[in-house]
Amino acid sequence: MPLILASNSASGGYEVDNSLRFNAGSSDFLNKTFGTATNRKIFTISVWTKRSILGDPNIGATGKTMFSGGIANSAQTSLEFTNTNVFSFMDIASPYSAYNFIVRSSETNLALRDLSAWYHLVVAYDSTQATASNRLKLYLNGSQVTSFSATDYPTLNYEPYMNNNIVHRIGNTMDNTFNDRYYDGYLSEFNFIDGQALTPSSFGQTDPSTPSSGIWIPKAYTGSYGNNGFYQKYSNSAALGTDSSGNGNNFTVNNLTSVDQSTDTCTNNFATLNPLDINGMTFTEGNLLGASVGATWKSSRGTIGMSQGKWYWEMKATTATTAFDGQIGVGLFSLAIASFGEWTTANPSVIYSAGDGSKWVNGVNSAYGATWTTGDIIGVAFDADNLTVTFYKNGASQGLITPGFSANTYAPEVAFYGRDGGTTSGSFNFGSPAFTIASGNADAEGFGNFEYAVPSGYFALCTKNLANFG
Repeated sequence: MPLILASNSASGGYEVDNSLRFNAGSSDFLNKTFGTATNRKIFTISVWTKRSILGDPNIGATGKTMFSGGIANSAQTSLEFTNTNVFSFMDIASPYSAYNFIVRSSETNLALRDLSAWYHLVVAYDSTQATASNRLKLYLNGSQVTSFSATDYPTLNYEPYMNNNIVHRIGNTMDNTFNDRYYDGYLSEFNFIDGQALTPSSFGQTDPSTPSSGIWIPKAYTGSYGNNGFYQKYSNSAALGTDSSGNGNNFTVNNLTSVDQSTDTCTNNFATLNPLDINGMTFTEGNLLGASVGATWKSSRGTIGMSQGKWYWEMKATTATTAFDGQIGVGLFSLAIASFGEWTTANPSVIYSAGDGSKWVNGVNSAYGATWTTGDIIGVAFDADNLTVTFYKNGASQGLITPGFSANTYAPEVAFYGRDGGTTSGSFNFGSPAFTIASGNADAEGFGNFEYAVPSGYFALCTKNLANFG
C-alpha cells in the first residue's frame, strides 16, 4: 500500500491550504438538504482526514461519523470510523437494526490508529454493477481495500439514502440520539461526485518528485460533479460550508467558527499534542488543547520530534480553576512521558514553571523568569543544532538556557496540575492555532500563525519546514 504523508515527509506539486477542525465536544457539523440527483445509484466520496481520537472497542458503538445522509433518528447512509478504528460505509433502514448494506475494512490489517498522519479515503458506489463486490469499493491511500471484517454489498440497482433529496451532514450522524458520533479530527479536500464511481487516481497520486517513496499525495480533481456534487476546501473562514465545485451546493455551518479553519493539511502536516503519548492528560480541539482534571500532574508531548534545525511554538494558558499550575518545555523524545509535572529526575529536559517562574534543567531547579498564568502566551524556541532553549512570556525573552543536551531527538512537552481538584488547561499553537490570534506572525518561510514574532532563524513545526530544515 502506498505510504501516507506523515510527520516526517514532504510533498510536491498540488498544495492544499486549509482543512476544517471538528471538535466532538462542541457538536461541530455541517448540513445541507440535497436536490434531485444525477444518478442515485452511482457516486463517489473522496476525503482526506487526520483523526484526533481513537475508538474504544470496549465501549459498544462509538463510531465517529465523517459523512451521512438520511432521515433524522431513523434511516441513513454513512461513512464513519468504528469503535475498533476501521472505516466503514453502510446503509441502515433504522439505526443499527436492519442493514441494507455494510462494508467495513479489516480490523486486523487496516485499523487507522496513527493520530499524527493524514489518510485519504475514497468510497466508490455503483449498484448497477452485475458483480456484487463491484457495487461498493473502499480505497485507503490510493489502494483498494481487499481485507474486510464485514461485507454485505448492496443489491442490484439499490438506491441508498445518501444522494437523495434529503438532509446530509458532514461531521455527524443523522441519528440525534447518539451524541458520541460527532467527528473529532480534521477534514480536507472533501469531494462528492454525483453520477460517477471513480478511483483514487482522480484525486491523488504517488508523489512524482520521489516515486520510489510510495508516498500518496493529493492532486486537483478536474472532472464534473453532477447535480448534488460538491467540493469543500474550507478556504473561506467566514463561510466554512462553501462549495467550490461551481454547483453552489453550500452547507450550513453548526458550531464551527473561523478559528476552526486550519492550515494543518494533507500537504503540510503540523505537530499536535499526542494522545498516544500521555500520562492522564485529556485533549480537545484537534489535540491542541490539553487539560488536567483533578489534583494530579498530567503530561503529554508533541507528535513531531526534533533532531536538527530551529523550532518555535506557543502555548496559551487557558483555564485554571484556582491558581494556574503548568509547565512547558522540551524533553527527550524516546523516554516515557513523566508521571509527574516537574520532571525532577535527571532525564534530559528543560522546563519553565508557571507558579514561580523557575526552570528545571535535567532535574535541577533554579530561578529563571517571570511567573505566568491564565491568558499568558508562552513561546518556546528550541535550537536542535546548538542544543539551546529560550522561553518567552508574551513575546519577552526570559533568557537563553544551555542545558548540556547531547545530540538526540527531542520533543515539545507539557504538564498541568488541576489544583483543588479542578481543571487546568493550555492551548498549543505549533503554527495552526485553536485559539484566536490578535496579531498574526508567520515564520520566514511563510508558515504558521503566531501571536508573537517568530525569532529569527526559527520555524513552525510542520512537515514543509522539516523537509527544508529538519
